[in-house]
Amino acid sequence: MSIVPSRRFYGLLLLFGGVIPGITAIAPNLFNLTFSLQVLLGLDGLLIVVAIADGILAKRLQVNVVRHRLERLSIGRDNRVKLTITPHAQTPITPVQVLQLYDDFPADMAVHPSRSSTDPILMPLRVKLSGTEPHTVTYSVYPKHRGEVTWGDLYIRQRGPLALAWYSWRVPQRQKTAVYPDLIGLRALSIRLAIQSSGTIKQSRRMMSGTEFAELRDYVAGDDPRLIDWKATARRGQPLVRVLEPEQEQTLIVLLDRGRLMTASVKGLARFDWGLNATLSLAMAGISRGDRVGVGVFDSTIHTWVPPNRGQPHIAHLLERLTPIQPVLLESDYFNAVSTLVTQQHRRALVVLITDIVDATASTELLSALARLRPRYLPFCVTLQDPYIQEQADGAGEPGIEGGARSDSGAMAQHHSERSTAPSTNTTLESAYIRAVALDLLAQRQVAFARLRQKGVMVLDAPVNQISEQLVEQYLRLKAKNQL
Repeated sequence: MSIVPSRRFYGLLLLFGGVIPGITAIAPNLFNLTFSLQVLLGLDGLLIVVAIADGILAKRLQVNVVRHRLERLSIGRDNRVKLTITPHAQTPITPVQVLQLYDDFPADMAVHPSRSSTDPILMPLRVKLSGTEPHTVTYSVYPKHRGEVTWGDLYIRQRGPLALAWYSWRVPQRQKTAVYPDLIGLRALSIRLAIQSSGTIKQSRRMMSGTEFAELRDYVAGDDPRLIDWKATARRGQPLVRVLEPEQEQTLIVLLDRGRLMTASVKGLARFDWGLNATLSLAMAGISRGDRVGVGVFDSTIHTWVPPNRGQPHIAHLLERLTPIQPVLLESDYFNAVSTLVTQQHRRALVVLITDIVDATASTELLSALARLRPRYLPFCVTLQDPYIQEQADGAGEPGIEGGARSDSGAMAQHHSERSTAPSTNTTLESAYIRAVALDLLAQRQVAFARLRQKGVMVLDAPVNQISEQLVEQYLRLKAKNQL
């Protein structure tokens, strides 16, 4: 705890130090140098005494600050941190109290003032209070790595009523919390799946889809006559139709690669983290549709194997087993992963392998491994695309390239004039080279995907920030078409 001078204090010191000598220089007959120094020292001493009193008064009006307990954080999302400030019970002398709050958050997290902002801010947070009602301050943190993190203490400065000094102190608030996969996205997905599974929307979609009998209902105009249950119709004396639903208790296996290709950072997160988010989203969709879901995480060997199971508790089990896993700089052995799966899972299953592909040559083992799953299993290869490569291939943001931001005639004219200079020419050549490399990478990926499809493997290649949503939608379509 200490009292720290404010800017106003130093401003007044400079003012006194400039005004008094200035008056002495203008009117030396009225104020000699000795008298001026005595006046200056007297004013400075008085200012120091008043500033100390201001700091002591701020201490008497000390507020109470508490950080709410941190829940499990979601990687790649803005997670709110809430601070509650309770003013002193005594009525403040000034209508507004000014505070500076520094929360000792983990250093590798970006801090945002709110969920809706993406511009990072710097501590300390400046807060103005009025009255004696509790006040809530929130900011958001953006974790980029999973695992346990530690928040330190709160460091607070409260300005005195005269704004001459700050009273600073520390509030012990050290606590640990864990950064999990995208729990915020999982909660939103669970709500969406619940809505899709209830009400009239579900009833309309169940018609002519699925193989399992669900119920009988009255025939209405537009129903397929092939669905009429003639025996039940004869007993009731009015037409009844069978309502079918997708078959449940099927098996879904997810093989998640954690090898070298999954260590690369894409849009601020490791590619493995995007794959883990997609794995959990798909598992939640499968369990919500009554299927049995199993997960295997592999590199050169099977690192983690969670046998297929169903029910909501299985989601929590998957979350606890998969959250501590990190990617490693090892070459992935796809053939070993598939061979292990074949020995573990004898029933027909949808096998989703989440990885990345460079080109057909480097992915030869992957092609052979997935082809081995046919025809007993339904193989599904999911690759995590880097949006930056697609942007470079499209020429987004590059001047003079079709699809760039500067496409109007004025920008093109300016670019044409700039091309006459050597630096601009070098920039243009570099942009063209980058675009050519990006186009070549995408073309090689498409060759690999074409070979997979020729072997009967389904393929989904989507940007990392869209992979979870597209993978769930593809799974739901497969269920609706009874392809499992």
